[in-house]
Amino acid sequence: MDNETITYIHARNKWFNINFKELWSYRDLVLLFVKRNVTTSYKQTILGPLWIVINPLLSTSVFTVIFGVIAGISTDGMPQFLFYMSGNVLWGFFSNCLNKGSATFLGNARLFGKVYFPRLAIPVSDIMYCLLNYFIQMTMFIGLLIFFTITNPAVQPNMYICLVPVMIIQTGLLGMGVGMIISSITTKYRDLNILVSFGVSLWMYITPVVYPVSRIPDSLRTLFLLNPMAPIVESYRHAFLGSGSFEMFYWLISLAVTALIVFFGIIVFNKVEKNFIDTV
Repeated sequence: MDNETITYIHARNKWFNINFKELWSYRDLVLLFVKRNVTTSYKQTILGPLWIVINPLLSTSVFTVIFGVIAGISTDGMPQFLFYMSGNVLWGFFSNCLNKGSATFLGNARLFGKVYFPRLAIPVSDIMYCLLNYFIQMTMFIGLLIFFTITNPAVQPNMYICLVPVMIIQTGLLGMGVGMIISSITTKYRDLNILVSFGVSLWMYITPVVYPVSRIPDSLRTLFLLNPMAPIVESYRHAFLGSGSFEMFYWLISLAVTALIVFFGIIVFNKVEKNFIDTV
């Protein structure tokens, strides 16, 4: 009896509440959710986890042919395949976090209705799973970067690489924040869930993933860079390739917007989790 731990479950009255101690105590469950994501994502597939590498290679090849060869969009003197790969890897991480986060409530409704655990464990495990995929793809990208750095003098990684870990964390949090907001709304309005894929695709095309910021008219540049993902991708690409510029002012704005989105996402998430099981 002395070794037993008693947990008291009570309603949360605060509109912003994150119990980090409780979340940490459920870290084993978070890791199990990560393992579940890996297992279910590649279950009954022939190539299995190899799709983590194949997907960005295929999409980057398509971008190179369509936007680089056929459309002839400038890549600021960078090797086309490397240019598209740099944006594609980071955007893939963001879109995966967003898509995973947007399915938090609807995708885990049965589990939420049967057992108690901190609900934020699901979004956290989703980010960890997406980070795992990202690091595998990043390893492939670094290999390509080393090759092109040796063979092409135009590719010049610089000191801004030191800020890349911050950009990665920001990207994951931004995707999680937007995903939690969407997931909270879709418990009542399922139409939004149908529009998520279309919205993510549209968001990609207003982000410099397949074109450089230098192609944006000066009259639209400010508005364009207010998109929180635009300065992240541009600065990320500049850090590794040396192309474009590091948009410090707009990146700081993006950091502030990310913080607001995550803050609002947690508020909405905490509010909806109290009674969402009655509406799904």
